Amino acid sequence: MEAVQHYRAYRPRPFRREERDKVTLLYGGLTFKHERLIQGALENMGYRAKPIPNIERKDLDIGKELIDTGACCPTTFTAGNLARFLMETSQKEGREAVKDRYIFVTVGACGPCRFGQYHESYERVLENLDMKDFRLFLLDLMQMEQNEGGLEITMPLTFGLVYAMFVGDLLTDMEYATRPYETLPGKTDEVLKESLELLYEKFKKRPLRGEKWGSFLWHITTPYFVNALKEVKKLWDEVEVDRLRVKPRVKITGEFWLQTHEGDGNYNIKRWLEQEGAEVIPPPVAVWMDYLIHMELWRMEEKRQFVKKFWLKKALVKTLLKLYHFTYNRLRKALNNIPNPLPPQEELRRLAKPYFHHFLAGGEGFMLIGKALYAHLNRHAHMVCELSPYGCMPNTMSVGAMQAVLGKHPDLLYAPIEVKGDAEVHALSRCQMILTEAKKRAQREYEEVLEKTGLTEEDVRNYEEEHPEIRKATYRIPHYGYAGTSANYVMHVAKLMGRG
Repeated sequence: MEAVQHYRAYRPRPFRREERDKVTLLYGGLTFKHERLIQGALENMGYRAKPIPNIERKDLDIGKELIDTGACCPTTFTAGNLARFLMETSQKEGREAVKDRYIFVTVGACGPCRFGQYHESYERVLENLDMKDFRLFLLDLMQMEQNEGGLEITMPLTFGLVYAMFVGDLLTDMEYATRPYETLPGKTDEVLKESLELLYEKFKKRPLRGEKWGSFLWHITTPYFVNALKEVKKLWDEVEVDRLRVKPRVKITGEFWLQTHEGDGNYNIKRWLEQEGAEVIPPPVAVWMDYLIHMELWRMEEKRQFVKKFWLKKALVKTLLKLYHFTYNRLRKALNNIPNPLPPQEELRRLAKPYFHHFLAGGEGFMLIGKALYAHLNRHAHMVCELSPYGCMPNTMSVGAMQAVLGKHPDLLYAPIEVKGDAEVHALSRCQMILTEAKKRAQREYEEVLEKTGLTEEDVRNYEEEHPEIRKATYRIPHYGYAGTSANYVMHVAKLMGRG
């Protein structure tokens, strides 16, 4: 009779401090910009670090073989990506070397989706590859200090990672605001790469000022990162743009990993949209942390009668939020405020309230409704594209709620794209139908502004010749209530000419 083998939870072997100079920390899940800056922040603290290779289409098939077949495509892609790295590296360096030389670090938090379940799928990968001795560490996203032996999440490291998130967001905004209008094809990507390496070195050489309060005060007050971004701005000054190219602006929302990812995992949809003639508004990673902090505040307010020293704790959280936004905006200013500000969470909650309660947590929660309405009502975008994993419960709820939103706002162009990972033609065709109408709206808006101001394109070109500085990628165009960059640009030129 076969002996019963009871389930045992995965427990990684200890990572000792003396192993730091021999063991490489692996991580992933963000854009290559964020991951490169995180690498600099980790190396600054004495760790060996390396982002896991970017997602490829074959990772989906590998993931399907190794984990639960009912998993959503982000889980399947990322689990398959880890598996591919382990298999390919094992062939080059040997299985035992991989177990001893690498550790995979991921983050988690409570919830029914990504942050609650991903590590379970990674554990299935290790089990099915017979590599349960490989070390996988799960860190709590909401804890500023944690200790896993040789992996110590201290205040200086936490601030380094937060700044890496902020700066990665700002670079991404610069990239997507510039590339559709560049006059020299490839110049944006060239400057982006140069900027990223400059900032990587800045993060790697970041001064360390104490472990706790000294580090806190230095990171809140230092001009170090602002000055680094001012150097980056000089690089972007050299990129010339043509903002008279009429393009619809498309706001990307959706499940965290899918909306952030740039690659095969979401059909390369951001690049595809650009190729189809659109300007993409990418989602900042910093919005997610802002959302989590606000959720803690709102939960505290909901049960205030049971919270000791409620007013003190509330004041501390609100102070943290003010510092969070102050720091983000100070960095934006170094790039002449070209990157978008973070959307106000209180306003997103207010807009979503009739359709989606803010305590229905999981995924992006009410933000999917709030961000769509915020972009539409404030005329920041012509169209909203929501990327949802096939079978994702939180996103299914938001897509359902959006039907009520569309009932009251039928002029909102909304493209919910369900991503399976292997149904690219269907998904992109669906998006293209909505994009066609967005293009028409962008063109009509542009023509209305020309008529309103009495300008012609030739008038604008003549003004550009006399004032070439307005063709710089770092020249900021104010928002005059139009969704399109071209419409706002013509209105701005009109005002400079005294005709607006």
